[in-house]
Amino acid sequence: MVLSDNETKVDLLNYEAIAKTIVQLLREQPAHPITIGVHGDWGAGKSSVLEMVEAGLEQQEKVLCLKFNGWRFQGFEDAKIALIEGIVTGLLEKRPVLTKATDAVKNIFDRIDWLKVAKKVGGLALTAHTGMLLPGQAEMLIHALKAIIPSGDKTKEGHAAGEKKEVDSILRPEPQSGRVPKEIQEFRLAFDKLLIAADIAQLVVLIDDLDRCLPDTAIETLEAVRLFVFTARTAFVVAADEAMIEYAVRKHFPDLPDTTGPLTYSRNYLEKLIQVPFRIPALGDIETRIYVTLLLVGTNLGDDDPDFAQLIAAARERLKRPWTSAPLDVGTVRSALGAKYAAVQNEFFLSEQIGPTLASGTNGNPRQIKRFLNAMILRQRMAQARGFGDEVKLPVLAKLMLAERFLPRFFDQIAAAAAASADGKCVDVGALEDIPDVKSGPSSEPESTIKKPTMPPRPQLSEWLATPTIRSWARVNPKIGEMDLRPYLFVAKDRKDYFGAATILGHLANVAENLLGPKMAVQALETSLRKLAAPEAAQIFDAVCGRIVAGDTFDKEPPGAAGLAVLVKSQPTLQPLLLDFLEKLPTHRLGPWVSKGWEGVIKDADPKKRFDALLERFSRDGGPTLKAAAKGILKTPQKGH
Repeated sequence: MVLSDNETKVDLLNYEAIAKTIVQLLREQPAHPITIGVHGDWGAGKSSVLEMVEAGLEQQEKVLCLKFNGWRFQGFEDAKIALIEGIVTGLLEKRPVLTKATDAVKNIFDRIDWLKVAKKVGGLALTAHTGMLLPGQAEMLIHALKAIIPSGDKTKEGHAAGEKKEVDSILRPEPQSGRVPKEIQEFRLAFDKLLIAADIAQLVVLIDDLDRCLPDTAIETLEAVRLFVFTARTAFVVAADEAMIEYAVRKHFPDLPDTTGPLTYSRNYLEKLIQVPFRIPALGDIETRIYVTLLLVGTNLGDDDPDFAQLIAAARERLKRPWTSAPLDVGTVRSALGAKYAAVQNEFFLSEQIGPTLASGTNGNPRQIKRFLNAMILRQRMAQARGFGDEVKLPVLAKLMLAERFLPRFFDQIAAAAAASADGKCVDVGALEDIPDVKSGPSSEPESTIKKPTMPPRPQLSEWLATPTIRSWARVNPKIGEMDLRPYLFVAKDRKDYFGAATILGHLANVAENLLGPKMAVQALETSLRKLAAPEAAQIFDAVCGRIVAGDTFDKEPPGAAGLAVLVKSQPTLQPLLLDFLEKLPTHRLGPWVSKGWEGVIKDADPKKRFDALLERFSRDGGPTLKAAAKGILKTPQKGH
């Protein structure tokens, strides 16, 4: 069962408390207009909160709840009118009694038509600060009204004649009065009468996915909300990431001042529209671990299982005070599920294994957690479909995917070593996992007291031991150093084909991987690199160059540059290949690193001439820092080599 990424009414995060608070706030003064914001990062669970708010209002008498998804209207000609028409149409659909209130319905649609006309000629391009029409728009609207009224329709002509008399006063209110344009006020009054005719005590509009929209669509939707801000019995609950909305404001109004007092203009805009903000916090360590347990157990039992509901209830008790609670333990899960515990035992232990690292890696984001678990489940199913499912164990797959997701270079190193090995094992991982006092953070003991492997030191392993996050990963069960990792790498081919490089390089793949390490580590390889045969050295050179180009980062020294220098110094016949490589790099994107550090590497006469010419090109065509570095080297007698 794959985890759904859609909003849900099954509360695994204890967000029901937020939803209940919003419902209570909405119902305290239903006659008063209010705008509530539900804020949180992408994937934090805002849509699920809206679902729970809707469920909480279902039984409220004379309350109508309508939903509007801004993203679905992306690309429509006018998101503002789409929201307004959507609200009115929703009223008509859910309150059939309005079919009898023909005057009220006709009046509101007439007002919407007027707004459409105003929009087409710029009449609704209100300034963000005052809500007033921009200069010159009144005259444009007068011409538009003349153009759209058929000359043969006497009734419309009569109506238009009166409208033309008052259009200047409607569209150009006195600046001192500060009142909104008259026609917009008339729309609000007409909408209020429509609510009365529908016998609605409170209309609640839920707006979702606004932070997925392009800036113009997001602002259009918010401007439509502004039309209802002073309309009685109307409430809006807007789910959006604050940072994305502020970005939309800056993009839509590029000429606005950066600040208005202590706040940015974009923040002011949002705070004037949203009267009550609710921010969904990121999940903490305990909350994430409980969430992972519920997700995995729920995939086995199903959301509707009554015993699973008991487990959710137990989890909620712990989530009430997460700062003093612990993750769900065996006793709690067994007590809640009874005889069904045996069926979910594997899922529970898996959540125990990956929960801590997943909590820190995803920063407590529910959507990222779901995506990780879905990718893991789908990969195991792919292995089953191909006939080697018994060779892919979820705990091992999960541990490797934690490295793949949160420590990608470390994972590449493991994969390269395992793919090149005859038995599919990565001996360095085994050595790392066997160190008994590996810690999850910086060691509090002197470096000399940390037990080292008894085997000769290897640069790759030394690098891993110096990285706290890798040492923490090594503590995750199970140990995988003695396992054949090739089936797991095969199901990871959706990311990269590790067997292609291994097939070409064979036992040299691990050497090439080591050359991507830090400068101090690769310098220790010089003696062993001298022992390589020329064809082997060329193969490794090509592999490292390919990894540098694939990284596509040239403004600072990329991983592998130091390795190339050590390799070419150890194998001088590679100097022409090095110059070929340097000459093909994109000059305009290079940082100063490319001009330095080649002394003792480029030694032969022809490569030296080519490098001098390359420095001349850098000093002429490179970016500012590369130009300065190249010119400085050219002024020295040795010219850097």
